[in-house]
Amino acid sequence: MAADGFHFGAPRRARRPSLTPMIDVVFLLLVFFMLAARFGAEGALPVALAAPGAPAEWQGPPRLVEIGPENVRLNGLAVDEAGLAEALRPLMAGPEAPVLLRPVEGASLQRVVDVIGALSDAGLTALAVVE
Repeated sequence: MAADGFHFGAPRRARRPSLTPMIDVVFLLLVFFMLAARFGAEGALPVALAAPGAPAEWQGPPRLVEIGPENVRLNGLAVDEAGLAEALRPLMAGPEAPVLLRPVEGASLQRVVDVIGALSDAGLTALAVVE
């Protein structure tokens, strides 16, 4: 025992913090974001935006679908959304014939996407969104 107080022996070296928990967290975050990025890719819809003033080769009768907030019109006539693809077929030479989609004021983006999805599911491939 020392004369000036207690003596507890030689001081220990300070332990370095372990990096294992931090590496585990980083790995879990990496896996989470990789999986989250894959889920968003499934909802992609192939849509062409019509270029303003660009010349286009148009064949056959007009095929303008106006998408409103609660109704759909084909060439100015109200059409049931479920029967839109069937109403378009007589106006088209084939599924690659272009169909113009025009959202009217008040139509939400989700509404436009729903109509595009329904037409794509029916086999129509050339859909173009115009203003």
